[in-house]
Amino acid sequence: MFADGTAPGADVQSLWRNARSARCEAKTCQTGKISTAEAAAQSHIAQDAAVQTEQSQDAVQDFQQEVQVDYTGLLSFLQRVEDPVIKELNKNWKSHAFDGFEVNWTDQLETVLCLHALSYPEAQDQNLQVTSVSWNATGSVIACSYGRLDDGDWSTEKSYVCTWNLDRTALNPQHPDLVVDVPSCVMCLAFHPSQPSLLAGGLFSGELVVWDTSRTEDPVIWRTGMTDDTHTDPVYQVKWLPDTKHRNHARLLSVATDGKILVWTEEQDGRLALAEGFAIVAQQIPRSTRLKKVAWGEAAVGVTSLSFSHFDPDVFVVGVEGGYSLRCSAKAQAPALPRPRGSVPLRAPAEFAFSPHAGPVYSVSCSPFHRQSCSFLPASPRNLFLSCGTDGQVHLHSMLQTQPLFALQLSKKYLFCVCWSPVRPLVFAAASGEGVHLFDLGRSMQKPTVSLKQSMSDCPVYCLEFNTKHTRLLAAGDAAGTVKVWQLSSEFTEQGPREMSHLDQLASEIMD
Repeated sequence: MFADGTAPGADVQSLWRNARSARCEAKTCQTGKISTAEAAAQSHIAQDAAVQTEQSQDAVQDFQQEVQVDYTGLLSFLQRVEDPVIKELNKNWKSHAFDGFEVNWTDQLETVLCLHALSYPEAQDQNLQVTSVSWNATGSVIACSYGRLDDGDWSTEKSYVCTWNLDRTALNPQHPDLVVDVPSCVMCLAFHPSQPSLLAGGLFSGELVVWDTSRTEDPVIWRTGMTDDTHTDPVYQVKWLPDTKHRNHARLLSVATDGKILVWTEEQDGRLALAEGFAIVAQQIPRSTRLKKVAWGEAAVGVTSLSFSHFDPDVFVVGVEGGYSLRCSAKAQAPALPRPRGSVPLRAPAEFAFSPHAGPVYSVSCSPFHRQSCSFLPASPRNLFLSCGTDGQVHLHSMLQTQPLFALQLSKKYLFCVCWSPVRPLVFAAASGEGVHLFDLGRSMQKPTVSLKQSMSDCPVYCLEFNTKHTRLLAAGDAAGTVKVWQLSSEFTEQGPREMSHLDQLASEIMD
């Protein structure tokens, strides 16, 4: 009844899998291609649209008709508040709470940075030094002169004048934009105050030369030549003066260690002609019982530096080799005796002698700051000047008294240059045998706020100058032939409230 048997397997297709396969597509690790189309940021159809919605003339008239002004109430309100508002305005007008305070929208800088280290390799190969630096009228071009301030045969040594435009994108620190070959050492430079391309220089030979830096071929446009009027000693400072008689002309002032202070005017033939001059004569320097006894007849009176008062164009201060600073007057009429040789009679300008340094004075700088309300004070900023010299000291002087307000022993080495900040009444910079020192008298009168190393070795810094257009920049030239452009921090460039009063008070306390 029963028997073994094998039946074939049954094959039943899955309806669920067939239905799912019909709905699925082949899948990869990425999605299928997405269709895109170019779309502009604005619609394809342009249409002019006003800032506000347009209104019909009727709607404007309706709106204007709805505005009603209560002129009687407005007049009553203004009469009621007039007295207290005028009172507050008068209080604000008389307030000195924000004297000297200026809003500064620039970024704050916390540290002093070296932006550029400029040099001319050919001058460095000859071991020439940077003797002077000067910013042009726009504040974008820096010029430096190469020469010697130490041992060497300066009279026969060739030198250079170089300029760099710091605004150029392709600035090469070791490739100046202009190089002028000069047969004698250049001791000092000064850009014209309003014509950016005119640059004056004083030479070791006693000559003065004016270059037009916009001319690449033969840039010399004026020079004094070697005459009886020319300085017989090296020229240590040149300065442009305004010509009150001819506004289109400029006068050039020079000082030298022959004791002469000469004023030159331009001539049509490319020559600088002597217009007037002064001579510092030992016997004509005013004596003072408060000064140390010196052999006045033998005192060295070679002029090394000069600075004009910023508030009286007839007053200037000179520093001399004998260690003295002298207050002088451009209105002086007394002839210099004995009469120096030359085509123009020279006058004796010295009116007042200040307590001396222990060595030659290398630099003087008059304060550029003044506040009218304090002009009567003996130590008002308009009467202040700085001096420095080979004794390593900085003296702060009032022009009205012989003794310095204070004497700061800054260095055991020479001090070659001192300069007031153009924007901060309490800040000045000094160049020494060790580097650059920045002072803030509001912080300390005993030590510098910041000391900058110009190089890894103790390299003397011979010259420095603030940029009056870009007030954060300070240029310094050294004995290694390098000009460094320093970017000052905000603390040295932003004047605080009542800073002028602080300087007045500081000077008055010292005098007391």
